[in-house]
Formats: sequence, structure tokens, C-alpha cells
Amino acid sequence: MSEDLMQSPLSKNRVFRFAPSPNGLLHLGHALSAILNHDLATACGGRFLLRIEDIDPARSRPEFETAIHRDLAWLGLDWEKPVRRQSEHLAFYAEALERLKAMGLLYPGFLSRGEVKARVQAHEAAGGVWPRDPDGAPLYPTEERALDRAQANAWIDAGRQHAWRLDMDKARALAPAVLDWSEAGEGPEGETGIVTARPERWGDVILSRPDAPASYHLAVVLDDAAQGITDVVRGQDLFHATAVHRLLQSLLGLPAPSYRHHGLVSGPDGRKLSKSNQDTGIAAYRDKGVSPTGIRALLAGYGFVFH
Repeated sequence: MSEDLMQSPLSKNRVFRFAPSPNGLLHLGHALSAILNHDLATACGGRFLLRIEDIDPARSRPEFETAIHRDLAWLGLDWEKPVRRQSEHLAFYAEALERLKAMGLLYPGFLSRGEVKARVQAHEAAGGVWPRDPDGAPLYPTEERALDRAQANAWIDAGRQHAWRLDMDKARALAPAVLDWSEAGEGPEGETGIVTARPERWGDVILSRPDAPASYHLAVVLDDAAQGITDVVRGQDLFHATAVHRLLQSLLGLPAPSYRHHGLVSGPDGRKLSKSNQDTGIAAYRDKGVSPTGIRALLAGYGFVFH
């Protein structure tokens, strides 16, 4: 990798990060993750970083980025400066994407969401079972893997919408037969310790599309490596995605951090919190007179233990 921040070995000092997207106000779940990362870093004499994941320009807004800084500071957290913003590193992501293309691992997918949905519905209406990823979304059809590249390039040159997808079969064949990660927390089913990665469950994931030059999967592994992150602490909703991250780390020769997935804060309906739930936002609690200590006590009431 050519980026100046890239570090081949993991840092000797442990490095943690909180990496929100500026597409809404932070809620209690974000507070939990930020506090855990901050406190774990403090407890071991490590470093705590803030990263703004604004790779999606259509949804990222400066007022939300300002609110992120305000809410975290109000919680009593401090972080190293300068803050890494994904929108300032697009060339870095593009370079990695080109490397994967040169390895023959990417192909352009032209099917729209509507076309995939219609195909899935027709298949299942006929009694078939369409494979789905760990989040329950249908896997993308694979026939475009063999699409004539001259034809594909002609469509791209003509402006046809497409996304660059990872050929999972080819990628998995290049990765080690045994791909795993070290889990210091636990997954949704209590998975902990050394966890076997099964990226094939996600099918041919998107790594780039016209409105977002790098997908979350690609950008996050590159950013973690560039910043020397040693410990990734995040919610259990991203537990299974770690398999894709371990695959990309292997393909690109990136170091593998230790992972710690924590439970999620649920709303009144039992579902994980969303940025659209304004009543569970950090700002809303602050406006009601709740103190930062009160936020910690509230989260402790959900059963979360801080360090």
C-alpha cells in the first residue's frame, strides 16, 4: 500500500477506534461502543482514535459530523487528532480496488436491486430456495462472473450502472484454507475464542459502486490497517461481516486485529436502535438533563460492564 499511514505490523501499543458514519445523530448504542473503546484503551495505556466513515456522499452531512464531535466530547471522551475522514482517502481505496481487479477477483455486476428481487421472487414462487446471507438478504446471482469482458467494458463505457463485485469462489481459493479470527467478545450465538471465518456465506459482495467508491467492507479493512488498529470493538450486528473482512485482509496482505463484539442496545420494540429513533439519541438525553454519568448508568442497567 502506498498511503503514508499504512503500517505493516500491528502497533506495539494497543490502538482502538470508534468509527461512526455522519448520516444521523448518535444514539445509546453508539455511546456504548464509543465508551467501551475509550475505556479499554485507557485501561491498557493504549490509544483511542475517532474515524469518520463518510464514504457515502449522498448520506453524509456536515451537521451530523459536528454533532458526533459534540456528543462524544459531552460524554467525556477524548481522542487523537487529526481525525481520519474517509472522504479524504478515496485514492487509497481506488488503489486497493485496482489491485484486486489485477488479481482477477472482481467483475462488474449490472443487475439492479429490482431485477434481483424479481428473479428471487420468481424462483421462490416456483418452489425454489434462494440462498441468503447472514443478514437474510438474497445473494447476488453469479452468472455475470463469466460475462465477456469486452462486452462488460462496452456497457461501462456506455454509462450503464454497475457495481464491482468480489468473485467469492476465486477469492476464497486464493485465501488460506483455514481463515479465522480471534474473538475476545462473543457473537450472536455465543461464539468466542478462535472463530472460523466463512465469507462465502455473503456471496459476491460489492466492493465499489458509482455512488460510493469503496464499500464499507473494503474501506474498513484498509482504514484499520492504515491506522494500526489492534483491537476492533463493535456491535454484534457486524460479527458475521468479520468473515469478509478477514478475507480481504488476507487477499491484500493486511494485518488482522483482535475483534471484540458486544451486545446491542435494544429499543422499546426489542430491535436494535436506529439513528431514526430520535428519543434514544444522545442529544435527546442531554436535553432532558441526563448527565454523562447517567448515560453510563443507563447502559449498565442494560447489563453492559465498563472497564
